[in-house]
Amino acid sequence: MEFQKDVDARGMKCPLPILKAKKALNDMQTGEILRVMATDPGSVRDFSAFSRQTGNELLSHAEQNAEYTFFLRRK
Repeated sequence: MEFQKDVDARGMKCPLPILKAKKALNDMQTGEILRVMATDPGSVRDFSAFSRQTGNELLSHAEQNAEYTFFLRRK
């Protein structure tokens, strides 16, 4: 998937991945896509809730080798 901005939050625990994503999304235009990479297992739940609460669309998430990748579209 193509994306306009990338956040590497690997090795960070909650709430840092969400905070870094929120900051990145604030600097983006409507419709642009952010990729976030994280290693915190709780980030799956956190990004789902973040998407519902903020209106930024969680397009997809995947796990591979204990790394999570999220794609969010800026509202």
